[in-house]
Amino acid sequence: MEIRQRSLKYMVEREVLDEQKLEEVSQRKTYSDTHRPIRERIKGSIKCTVPRLKKTVVSFFPILYWLPKYSIWDYGMPDLISGISVGIMHLPQGMAYALLASLPPVIGLYTSLYPALIYIFFGTSRHISIGTFTVLSIMVGSVTERLAPDENFFKTNGTNVTEVDTDARDSYRIQVAAATTVLGGLIQVVLGLVKFGFVGTYLSEPLVRAYTTAAAAHAVVAQLKYMFGVSPTRFSGPLALIYTLMDVCSQLPHTHLPTLVVSVVSMVLLIAMKELNSFLNPKLPVPIPGELITVSSHYKTHCETFVEVTLSSPQVPNVSLFGEVISDAFALAIVGYAISISLGKTFALKHGYKVDSNQELVALGLSNTVGGFFQCYSVCPSMSRSLIQETTGGKTQMAGVASALIVLVTILKLGPLFQDLPKAVLSSIVFVNLKGMFKQHSDVVPLWRSSKIDLVVWIFTWVSTLLLNMDLGLAASIIFALLTVIFRTQMPTYSVLGNIPGTELYLDIETHREAREIPGITIFRSSSTVYFANAELYLEALKEKSGLDISKMIIYKRRQEAKQKRREKRAERRAKRQAKREERRVQRAAKTQSGLMVFSVEEEVSHGGQWDGTCSDKEEQSWTKRENGTVFVIPTTPRTPEGQSRWEYLKGGDQDCTSLGWMSELQDGDTTTLGSSTEDTLSHDLERVSLGSLGKWTWDIHSIIIDLSTANFIDTVAIKTMKNIFKDFREIDVDVYIAGCQAPVVDQLEFGNFFSESVTKKHLFATVHDAVIYCLNHRGATSLPRYEPSAESCASTQF
Repeated sequence: MEIRQRSLKYMVEREVLDEQKLEEVSQRKTYSDTHRPIRERIKGSIKCTVPRLKKTVVSFFPILYWLPKYSIWDYGMPDLISGISVGIMHLPQGMAYALLASLPPVIGLYTSLYPALIYIFFGTSRHISIGTFTVLSIMVGSVTERLAPDENFFKTNGTNVTEVDTDARDSYRIQVAAATTVLGGLIQVVLGLVKFGFVGTYLSEPLVRAYTTAAAAHAVVAQLKYMFGVSPTRFSGPLALIYTLMDVCSQLPHTHLPTLVVSVVSMVLLIAMKELNSFLNPKLPVPIPGELITVSSHYKTHCETFVEVTLSSPQVPNVSLFGEVISDAFALAIVGYAISISLGKTFALKHGYKVDSNQELVALGLSNTVGGFFQCYSVCPSMSRSLIQETTGGKTQMAGVASALIVLVTILKLGPLFQDLPKAVLSSIVFVNLKGMFKQHSDVVPLWRSSKIDLVVWIFTWVSTLLLNMDLGLAASIIFALLTVIFRTQMPTYSVLGNIPGTELYLDIETHREAREIPGITIFRSSSTVYFANAELYLEALKEKSGLDISKMIIYKRRQEAKQKRREKRAERRAKRQAKREERRVQRAAKTQSGLMVFSVEEEVSHGGQWDGTCSDKEEQSWTKRENGTVFVIPTTPRTPEGQSRWEYLKGGDQDCTSLGWMSELQDGDTTTLGSSTEDTLSHDLERVSLGSLGKWTWDIHSIIIDLSTANFIDTVAIKTMKNIFKDFREIDVDVYIAGCQAPVVDQLEFGNFFSESVTKKHLFATVHDAVIYCLNHRGATSLPRYEPSAESCASTQF
């Protein structure tokens, strides 16, 4: 059934509102009314009341809000099933990702236990699973390998063979990771307390996805040594990935075959389990724990194994390492928070609750800070575990308690089962879990279609992360992404607006066929705000779009003023030469007899176009009065029987003046109207000749309206630019008005001393239409010009 939409119309009748009238009509509050003094704000912020104290405590400890309302019957069983499923994933992932951090695998189990318990008390998301994550593990690994490389822990055994003291190396690497984690957590806590949660927004989605994609490549290269059983040289810094890959390839002939077989079998088993889960997902209440099955099915080989799994006691981190890891800690804090808040907001939007970005920053920071004392490294949510927690029915963070208990039982009771677990199995788990990140390479095609700039950011982030390593790549990527924003605001789209007939709408005339320019008015708009980086470009674009070269026009005006002064001086000198007029008359009469006539254009017209070769006293007197500022035409060839002569234009009246050119050679716009019969017309013709030499005849614009509706702020440089625009256009008799200013912009104009006696709030209008109506009325027009509507146009608004 077809439903016809009824055309809606509206009609508004009101007076034209400039900023001054608008403030009177709307009763706008003053700045002091909307902004309390600093003393009062400080006093109000430290004022303590019972409701405010309760709100503050609950906001800092979100568990106090949802735990009293927790229903065991409704949420208990779903949270338990979800927690067990996530806990089973924690075991193999925690141990595998610890290898990425170049730490003993047991550290991954610690990292899956303590931070998750801390987040339950302070976190606001109900579905994310805190623990180890690929990207952060790689970033921590780059720090530990840089500060604790193998070559610093060589020792000589009893047979004079040099080998790496793995115990000392791993102990120091644990200290480095713990110090980095504690410092990163403190940074997150401080940023959260000062309400700096928006910092994560500087990491755009294309940047994060490209960064994680490149991090997956780092993870694969880092695990190759465990999968092939080789010992490549460790590299750090720029191009470390390339050097490591080349070294691994050079050692492939020395591959340990049992280790390679274990890796291949483990990968095949993991891939088969994941595909089976995908196929049976709608029918299974919980996914098949493929990773745990793979770990359980291992067998003893000559592969490298790790030490016994035991529970650690808290230790104070090595504070002396803070200075060496502060940049890495900051990078870990920002990346971890960006991943956490993006996942948290995704699940919150899906299930209809709110995530506090600042509290999330505090919760993640406390999880890292406390975890660092228990030898954990930096944590953030994992996409795979969070999806399992959400899809298996998890309702609250009580699921995190269940998963933490699974990890705790494993550490205390099941540790001996993992003592002989080959690292090749854990490497295979890492490799297969990176499948989702490698699929992000397909982002290139949709980004190419939707946004070339986002595609450039994606490619730059991917390349810089691969080549410059994780820390430098992240810094370079953020700087590049911010530069793209700056360049886009520095080079916005400038447009001239036209009216849609029958409406109050003004749209770009280049992109809308029905948009019509208002005669005599140029409406200029920028797609970006005006500030110091684009203020000069804004002025240049205004000149270009309006077609007015202000500099040349001002030069022309000043030249005309100088000419007028010179003419006055010449008039004084001519008064002193009155006695010589008779002699000049005789000379002109002699030239007339020889066939070379000199006459004024006005004389020609007054005689009906006929010239009799004589010059009376009255005509001579008229000649004298009109001599100043008149264009004279002199025939340089005798008149032919057909009445034709060749003419030359002179300025002023002196025969020795510089010629303006032959009439037959003058360009359009440089010729003087021969039919002119008044002094004003002739003076105007002279003016047009001068303008032609400047590249401009004349201008038909009397008003310029600047649409500032897109500006959300304006700085002192932009204010100075606006002042210059008003001043320069006023010199060439063009009025300038501003329309659509937001209230904060008006306040900034006031604070910047923009308004003066010549530029008042009456030059600011509420809308572009208000400004247009005022300009037309000010210049004598009574209404907007009417256009014949096209067949495609349909106007439903009446004025």
